[in-house]
Amino acid sequence: MTQRPAPPPPTAPRLLVLRALGLGDLLAGMPALRALRRAFPGHETVLAAPAELAPLAEASGAVDRLLPAAAPGRAVPTALDWTGPPPDLAVDLHGKGPESLRPLRALRPRRVLAFAAPDGPPWYAEEHERDRWCRLLTSYGIPADPADLRLPPPPAPSPAPGAVVLHPGAGAPSRCWPVDRYAAVAAGVRARGRRVVVTGGPGEEALVTALAEHADVPAEDVLAGGLPFGTLAALVAGARAVVSGDTGIAHLAVAYGTPSVTLFGPVPPSQWGPPPHPRHRVLRHPGPPGDPHARTPDPALLRIGPDEVLDALGRLPARTDGPAPLPASR
Repeated sequence: MTQRPAPPPPTAPRLLVLRALGLGDLLAGMPALRALRRAFPGHETVLAAPAELAPLAEASGAVDRLLPAAAPGRAVPTALDWTGPPPDLAVDLHGKGPESLRPLRALRPRRVLAFAAPDGPPWYAEEHERDRWCRLLTSYGIPADPADLRLPPPPAPSPAPGAVVLHPGAGAPSRCWPVDRYAAVAAGVRARGRRVVVTGGPGEEALVTALAEHADVPAEDVLAGGLPFGTLAALVAGARAVVSGDTGIAHLAVAYGTPSVTLFGPVPPSQWGPPPHPRHRVLRHPGPPGDPHARTPDPALLRIGPDEVLDALGRLPARTDGPAPLPASR
């Protein structure tokens, strides 16, 4: 495991990065954050992001401090609670337009890197999220590797080592596969002698409870309400596999080298899917992109059946150890 660098001195120049989004967004932006750390090792790197992501930011080794920043509906924060002199460098990893550049410009940084800056590169709507932010930095002469995704193994033990984790929730109903189909997968997994654990984020208690009741999952294997990051990280890192929609836990499985099956609907995996690897399988039926914010499951997502998911699980490579070692990246 790579060691966390020593804290910068109080007089160190400061680098402010805006990515005030969710868990999966921060994980997809991790290669860019690490590229900035390598390019500016003497700077204090401050990440403007939701406060609940502080443990992940710390685990990444790429951030010195989190500046709490969030807005309803994944919107851009109108202002940042920055104190002291202006940042020496501000980087917009949040969006493409003036909305996300505005709160950074308001701090009067000495330099700004952004798609919306006059010297920024063009924005490509169909680009993969990991590639997009690495290309932004590369355009400014900062080498960035989109494959630099891995996190060091979490220090805590898994609460359910070797279990198959089912996560029915997502950021919008359009990305939520039906509960009865998850229940069919749970039955198939248990028929193969595997333990099933059901998880859910804050506000997803009803969804998790419905799945647990449908699949007759024992209470000790129902982890609802949004686990603390350390517990969730340990669970995912020690799992046999993770099955979910296109949401944060799928990115966490990639970060810990845990086999996964991810179900895609409105957004194709070419934009948000895992990197090509036998341990990660994506399921999506052909069709045009849908509305990722729709209030009902996307038609493409509904074309996926439980047998397809069980088949994909059966094709995942065996995992006989814990998380794969973290490759050296610095």
